[in-house]
Amino acid sequence: MKWAVVGFLILSILHIHFRGRVRLPFGRQLFDHSSFMAPINIWMHLFSRVPNTPFIPVSEFPELAPLQQNWQVIRAEAENLVALQKIKAAEKNDDAGFNSFFKNGWKRFYLKWYDASHPSAERLCPETYKLLQSIPSVKAAMFAELPPGGKLNPHRDPFAGSLRYHLGLATPNDDRCFIDVDGQPYSWRDGQGVIFDETFIHWAINGSESDRIILFCDVERPMRFGWMQAINRWLGRTMMTAAASPNESGDQTGLVSKLFRVSYVMGQYRRRYKAWNKTAYKLTKVALIVGLAALIYWI
Repeated sequence: MKWAVVGFLILSILHIHFRGRVRLPFGRQLFDHSSFMAPINIWMHLFSRVPNTPFIPVSEFPELAPLQQNWQVIRAEAENLVALQKIKAAEKNDDAGFNSFFKNGWKRFYLKWYDASHPSAERLCPETYKLLQSIPSVKAAMFAELPPGGKLNPHRDPFAGSLRYHLGLATPNDDRCFIDVDGQPYSWRDGQGVIFDETFIHWAINGSESDRIILFCDVERPMRFGWMQAINRWLGRTMMTAAASPNESGDQTGLVSKLFRVSYVMGQYRRRYKAWNKTAYKLTKVALIVGLAALIYWI
């Protein structure tokens, strides 16, 4: 039984690693968060009702049409937030999902996050908030800003229960500002939407001289069977709500994001240790991996 579990874990990681044309170095993939989620994601991919392709036609999600139809209303509320300096990085290292993006200039303002409460969104963006609440398949949404020179490094998102929708609001309308998903680039345009599978390797860069603001949504992945859709919904509600991060005081902070504050501080010490002696750092890392493997073997 133990070896069956280990075998399934290895199979799941290999499935994630070899999915698509672009891959992370295997050593990085092995310890990437998407590998820890691989035993769940392999089932999400297996029972998915959408094509196994990096990009999916927006036409397959007709419920999103009101967002595109009202993109100028949404843009006006986003630009008001920019003027108020409300689209920003987390101030207390309590954003577990997107913390690594902030060092590259990326900023966000949460409009919806699974079952978490964000009163600031309803108060500051009433029209956008109302539109999003009327579309149950949109599980999470935010305004995302990428300034000139901003870049997001190649990565996979950890949970395959959703697909990513981007709606261009105030973009450079320039091919130098783009996202690359599994080797296929897409340049944002005002008023145009795109859907992609964020569990393929993707990265983004704004090589233009203008800011880029989009509406960024997680849309529930359609599944082949109702029972699998229910499982997907439950996983999203329990796991992803725990990663909620606030825009400001009064918004909900999930347990995972609260704990992330501690891991962030520990990470600071880890980086200092690595800078002090890379050899000692690597030996310690190997020793911890071997120790963990031994612990699993003897359990």
